[in-house]
This record gives sequence, structure tokens and C-alpha cells, in this order.
Amino acid sequence: MTAPAAPNPQHWLTFQLDGQAYAAPLAQVSEVIRIGEVTPVPGAAADLLGVRHLRGRVVPVLDGRRRLGLPPRDGDDDDSVRVVMLSHAGHVVGLRVDAVGELLLGNEAAAPPPPGRATRVDDPVIGVLPWKGGFVALLDVRRLCRLPEADAA
Repeated sequence: MTAPAAPNPQHWLTFQLDGQAYAAPLAQVSEVIRIGEVTPVPGAAADLLGVRHLRGRVVPVLDGRRRLGLPPRDGDDDDSVRVVMLSHAGHVVGLRVDAVGELLLGNEAAAPPPPGRATRVDDPVIGVLPWKGGFVALLDVRRLCRLPEADAA
């Protein structure tokens, strides 16, 4: 009789926003692209930069800093700025980040979010991992992108 297989550790893609490391599940990252041309949407939420065309599809692009309540980016150094294309239940949403980091393996040491964060229903931070002398905040893509629960099929 064989022992049950251990659950696969999750892979995460890290990125920087205002000097803090964040990560999204790699399985929900479809690609990383340059910012390109984003068309503003009048009357949209403050954290929506606009929409852009991506291979025949119109994709909303969120400002990661605004979405997480961080200060706006200062300066014009856009060489490292990228859009992380995130997918959930058939939806694709771009997230502008200051810089893309590296792949992170595992979530076995993940701790719950800091006290006070869990009281916000729309808070996308689902946990933290110790990383490089600090921590990386783990994000829930559905909540981050304000997407509906997956449709029951």
C-alpha cells in the first residue's frame, strides 16, 4: 500500500508594487506583457487604467498600486513596468505592476494576512510567506480583479 501523495505546492509569480513583494498563483497568470496602449474608460473605477486590445480581445487593465491602496508611481521610469495578465473562470484582467520578480515555489509556510485585513470582504491578500528577509503577500486573483464567483456549470 502506498502513502497518499502530498498535495502539490503552489507556484507563484512575484511582482513589486511600491517596494513590496506580492504574488499571484502561476496557474492564473497567462502572460506578462509591456503596458502598451491603454484606452481610458470614462466613469470607471479609480483603479481601472482602461482597456487594451490583446489578440482580438478587449481586456481591462487595473493599476495594481491603486487597487491595493498604495501611493501612485512617481517618475517616468517605465522600463520595468509590466502588465501581468491574470485569468479566472474565463475572465482575463491585466494588472499593472512596477516590476515582475521571480517564481516562488510552495505555500506550506503561509501565514494568514495581518490582523485587520481579513475584515475587508474585498481584500485580495489571502496570506503571507517569509521571503528574502521580509515577506511576500499572496493574492486571490478573483478578489483582486473583483470578478464574480465561478459560474456553476
